[in-house]
Amino acid sequence: MAYDLKKESDVKEYVEKLGVEYRFGCYSEKKPEACHLLGDYLEGIKKDFEKASKVYKSTCDDYGYAKSCYKYGNYSFLGKGKSGSKGNPQVAYEYYEKGCNLNDSDACLHSGLLLVSKSMPREIDWNVPKGLEFLTKSCDLNNATACFYLSGMHISGVQKKADQSAVTASSGSGTSSPPAGQPPLKDSDYIVLKDMKKAFQFAHKACELRNMYACANLSQMYARGDGIEKNEKEAEKYKKLALEMQDEVKKQHDTLGFQQGVGMPN
Repeated sequence: MAYDLKKESDVKEYVEKLGVEYRFGCYSEKKPEACHLLGDYLEGIKKDFEKASKVYKSTCDDYGYAKSCYKYGNYSFLGKGKSGSKGNPQVAYEYYEKGCNLNDSDACLHSGLLLVSKSMPREIDWNVPKGLEFLTKSCDLNNATACFYLSGMHISGVQKKADQSAVTASSGSGTSSPPAGQPPLKDSDYIVLKDMKKAFQFAHKACELRNMYACANLSQMYARGDGIEKNEKEAEKYKKLALEMQDEVKKQHDTLGFQQGVGMPN
């Protein structure tokens, strides 16, 4: 049957049929991809987050479906799908790690961020070496955000002492200095050493994967000769690319805003 998606009645029928197909694929045919799509359907179409949460969890636990592990990790972290829940970072980490072990790049990214970021919940122990492994795997799986974050870690370095540590994805290339009156930091004071060559390599990959901020950093690195030979032509090239990406993001945002406003009362 052909559907006219401009007709409200056809849209409703099409959407309901999707739900039936996903349920059949999940519960009768035992297909994990159908179960995950059912979770997406319950989340995005029905807005039934409690049921979506249960579907994602069971699809991860029963079938080892990586994307469902990642999604349930998100739900657990936010407390989504459970009335009155403030979220459980430890459960979230458990499912992110499971998803990462199943080679989901986003799950690896979030596993790593929970371990290396000082702004994360206290329930998660700060573990930069292990977090670095997760982030590196995520980058190897072509996650642009992970590559960009790794670049930032190597730009500033990660210090051992928690009160001195600042694990951030830097918005620009450069190095940090100890506060006035304190002796210069030694290599032994760092868990991750400052390494502009590695920072450049990670930024280059992140830019190739269309991370706008990495392209901007790459431009600065070429302009200053940080981690790579100074090259004004390349600096201008990546500056232009970053600005083009910025324009694309702005256009997408403007288009979305316009579409959302169509038919809305004044």
